[in-house]
Amino acid sequence: MVPNPVLRKLGFGDGERVAIVHTDDIGMCEASLSALADLVDFGLISSASTMVPCSWFPQVATFCRQRPQVDMGVHLTLTSEMTSYRWGPISTRDLASGLIDEEGYFYRRSEDVQDHGDPVAVRLELQAQVERALAARIDVTHVDTHMGTVAHPKFVSAYIEVALQHRLPSMVLRLDEAGWRARGMEGETAASLASSTRQLEALGLPLFDWFVMLPLDQPVDRVELAKRAFDALPPGLTHFAIHPSQDTPELRAIAADWPSRVADYRAFTSGELRDYIRNRGIQVIGYRALRDLMPSLG
Repeated sequence: MVPNPVLRKLGFGDGERVAIVHTDDIGMCEASLSALADLVDFGLISSASTMVPCSWFPQVATFCRQRPQVDMGVHLTLTSEMTSYRWGPISTRDLASGLIDEEGYFYRRSEDVQDHGDPVAVRLELQAQVERALAARIDVTHVDTHMGTVAHPKFVSAYIEVALQHRLPSMVLRLDEAGWRARGMEGETAASLASSTRQLEALGLPLFDWFVMLPLDQPVDRVELAKRAFDALPPGLTHFAIHPSQDTPELRAIAADWPSRVADYRAFTSGELRDYIRNRGIQVIGYRALRDLMPSLG
């Protein structure tokens, strides 16, 4: 792969390993926000993103206003995957949008949104989520995607357009068609994503080489799992995603994968892991550094 031009723009060499240590799902429940406060103070994570349609988003906004140094993006959300705790779109209640399931919430699976979602309605929803975060006076640093739902030919252009409209970096991988196929995308989707990638990089947008996420079904030995994941990072720019939450009755009631979320919180407030990452020579940055590289496109 051709070295990522973003590395040199950031002052790094082509062979360096640069990572954004990113916490997803902030505001999904209270436990995610209280965990974030500790994680920010501890200093290992470098960025986060909030789920605007979820019930704890207003308190996320308060937190960000009180602590404007927090690097907070919008975790653009089109799915509601939990069994008994649900959320839905903020832009519409129209069933014709294709965003609402038979229970009145977002669909649980990305595939169902991709099958039923109207592209215009999706764009309006993504736009509404970013605008609500900005209206709440969050200094939004980027956009990314919950469950990867927007990685589809019907939606990817809306995802990129909303990001560009607000001059925000988006979590997009700089893969060719073969690379997207290797990540499980089929023919039309892989070709569309590869075409978008080429266009965005030609415009000078910062893109990622790698996406890494600690699995949500392996709560045991989380520090060692994280160490192995960081050791395996190749040179380039990586979005490294975790899902930390404090151990609370609410979290246990709503999330079957709560043990891994709690394990992420404990691992990433571990001095052992923090020292390990620093000693491995991994350069940790936030999304603000990428936002500063966004070109002016008129």
